[in-house]
Amino acid sequence: CIRDSALPSLGKRLKLFSHNRLNLFSFYDRDHGDHSGRPLREWVDAHLREAGLELPGGSIKVLCFPRVLGYAFNPISVFYCYRADGELAAVLYEVHNTFGESHSYLIPVERHNKGVIRQSCDKGFYVSPFIDMEARYDFRLVPPAERMALVIDQADRDGALLTASIVGRRTALTDRALVAAFIRIPLVTFKVVAGIHWEALALWRKGARYHRRPAPPAQPVTIVLNAESS
Repeated sequence: CIRDSALPSLGKRLKLFSHNRLNLFSFYDRDHGDHSGRPLREWVDAHLREAGLELPGGSIKVLCFPRVLGYAFNPISVFYCYRADGELAAVLYEVHNTFGESHSYLIPVERHNKGVIRQSCDKGFYVSPFIDMEARYDFRLVPPAERMALVIDQADRDGALLTASIVGRRTALTDRALVAAFIRIPLVTFKVVAGIHWEALALWRKGARYHRRPAPPAQPVTIVLNAESS
């Protein structure tokens, strides 16, 4: 999880991590947002304003896979948007599918919300050919600090469909830590895509129903102003 203001300096401090430049690990602005390569802070702030949220002086942290040897695929990237006093104001969930499309859900967080944050929204973007569009997401998250956690449950009218989760703890970002991560989980971003297609093949062989891909939403971000958030 990286703070937006830290990205430019990381590329100067680390030998194995670069910002918008090829390296063992790298972060490219054009992998997110409107994919134009413009600073992501501008893109997030624009949609926060649409939601009636002005966060001058607040930081934004992004949870995502970096590029590894120039390649990355993020099924979901999470932008944590903070007020100047450090309180979490909103969460932007950026979802990518394997058809080269992306869509985001921006959900405000109630003030003085401590502990586990719970949010919900209707699905509005095609991801898996084996899951109908008539579904709903339930998010449970612990914002990044010394530890972080994110659980996403997806359900339709008949009940639960799938659960995805990630947990982690803070560690110092050093070249030594990057080497250790690469040795421990080499080519992790390639494995993400391979795993997605392997599971899709398994579902197809089991006779799962195929759902045709509709056109993506007209708007790049769904702002969920009346979401359940606690």
